[in-house]
Order: sequence, then structure tokens, then C-alpha cells
Amino acid sequence: MVGSAYAQEPIKLDVVSDSLPKSLTGSPGSAEAGKKVFLTRTLGNCLACHQVTRLKSEEFHGEFGPSLDGVAGRYTEAQLRLIVADPKRIFTDTVMPAFFKNDGLSRVRPEFVGKSILTAAQVEDVIAFLKTLN
Repeated sequence: MVGSAYAQEPIKLDVVSDSLPKSLTGSPGSAEAGKKVFLTRTLGNCLACHQVTRLKSEEFHGEFGPSLDGVAGRYTEAQLRLIVADPKRIFTDTVMPAFFKNDGLSRVRPEFVGKSILTAAQVEDVIAFLKTLN
């Protein structure tokens, strides 16, 4: 069972190999809402590390993470879901944060202990947006 963003119990992910096949909410996300999460500095803030040519009008593209151009052709939806939720399960040395994890984290401010960065719905929205990047 998947917890909410503000659950105090550890979020359990149904990982299969290198993927998270089941939607965290039971339904598909919204690509439009996902783009908003992707761009919002207080939510996903994905452009801080990644570049996306389609979003070249947006400021402050990062160069630390890989370009996300064509990411939908490189990974399955299930793999993208796990990468966003808990990327260290696939890329052990990554510095990318786990956006849907609330335990086993370090240097967490007291008011954020037991909380994930994004909600399950926001993760699904980001996945829907990433699926448009082919």
C-alpha cells in the first residue's frame, strides 16, 4: 500500500526489478499538472538539474543531471515512476532526491520528518509530463 505525502509511516513501494509498475494513485496523472510540478521551485524543481529543449524559454536549466530530451524513449513509464519516486533504487550513486520517500533520509528539517517531497498524485503528474518528452 502506498502512503500519502504526509504519512508518518514509511512509504512502501511495490518495486518489481528496476520499475514501479503500478500507478501510485490508481489512475494516470495529468501532463499539464506535471509540467507545473516539474517547473515549480518549491515542488519538483527539475530544471535546476536537468535540461529540456522544449522548455528553453524557461530560465535556469541545470547541467548537472542528464538532459531529459527523449527520456520517454529511454525508459518505460514504470521505470520513470521509480526514478522519480526513489532514484537510488536504480542509480545508486545519484544525488537526485527521492521525491516519494519519507524514511531513511538524512539532514531532514524537523518540520519535514516523515513527509515526502511530492504527493503520489504529483509523482503521477510528473510521469505523465515526462512521457511527453519523446
